[in-house]
Amino acid sequence: MERTEQQFAQTVKEHKSTIYTVCYMFSKDADEVNDLFQEVLVNLWKGFEGFEHRSDIRTWIYRVALNTCISIDRKKRRQSTVSLTMDINLFKDTDNDTQQVSMLHQRISRLQPFDRAIVLLWLENLSYEEIGQIVGITTKNVSVRLYRIKEQLKNMSNN
Repeated sequence: MERTEQQFAQTVKEHKSTIYTVCYMFSKDADEVNDLFQEVLVNLWKGFEGFEHRSDIRTWIYRVALNTCISIDRKKRRQSTVSLTMDINLFKDTDNDTQQVSMLHQRISRLQPFDRAIVLLWLENLSYEEIGQIVGITTKNVSVRLYRIKEQLKNMSNN
């Protein structure tokens, strides 16, 4: 059992940024990102001994992280709470690049969870084949979906 724990700890250490990237795509709030990260770790641990290495470990980690975040996001949307916010953010960057990135993140966050996952993987420079393996669709379907998602993002307003 101790060997498994060491292997798990090493795997998490090697893929920590992948997990955080997925979690960040589903929330901008640092506490919520950390909660998502913890949930992903729990689910990875539950499936770690059963992982059969039929796919790359990174592919498996992406799949578990995305499924975890999508499930939590769905539950959260069903509960739909109203959050209190300040009218001003003293730490917000106002340069053009930061505003562009912020606008893109805001638009991506409005996509359906499955489409959000595909964009996330594409932004991580994964191949269409890898994306297909992670989300369970064909490479051709990845291509078609990405085209439609990009058009949807272009046509969104900034609200």
